[in-house]
Amino acid sequence: MNDFPKLETERLILDKITMDDIPQIVAYLQNKVFSDHTSNIPHPYRKEDAEFWLKLSAEAFKNRKGFTFAIRDKKGKLLGAIGLHDEGSDKAELGYWMGIPNWNKGYVTEAAKAIIDYGFRELNFNKIFATYFQYNPASGKVLGKIGMKKEALLKQHLKKNGKYYDIPMYSIFKEDID
Repeated sequence: MNDFPKLETERLILDKITMDDIPQIVAYLQNKVFSDHTSNIPHPYRKEDAEFWLKLSAEAFKNRKGFTFAIRDKKGKLLGAIGLHDEGSDKAELGYWMGIPNWNKGYVTEAAKAIIDYGFRELNFNKIFATYFQYNPASGKVLGKIGMKKEALLKQHLKKNGKYYDIPMYSIFKEDID
């Protein structure tokens, strides 16, 4: 697999993030809510952060360890991003973000369903899981809508701003969709 895959859903195109996307990525991720609600998006978010992320994403794809897709509308406008990151043992972690103007429109749910299907059918994962901060219940609702079930509460799993957080982990298995 040398060419980055392109997936289509009813309303979306999921494809490679490019350098042309950097201004929009920075514009979306400038909002502190992304830093507050994720474990790995810094604030302030700068052009250099986006360039570094694209470099890491390209390396991960080349090594078949990460598959980070742009979420675009059918006209090609970047709305957010979603990806699967190979954690070994035939499992992957699902992660995503969506630009605030695009919240509450079902885009993440639609994209995540396509990515999960791709992960099981094309990448042969057995398990796909995701975690979120409990103070971001919208993310937990998305996980439920895509068929994931709560598997565990990881006690004091992440440290952010000097505080430890319990993190829910949701999972779906290949056998759940076959």
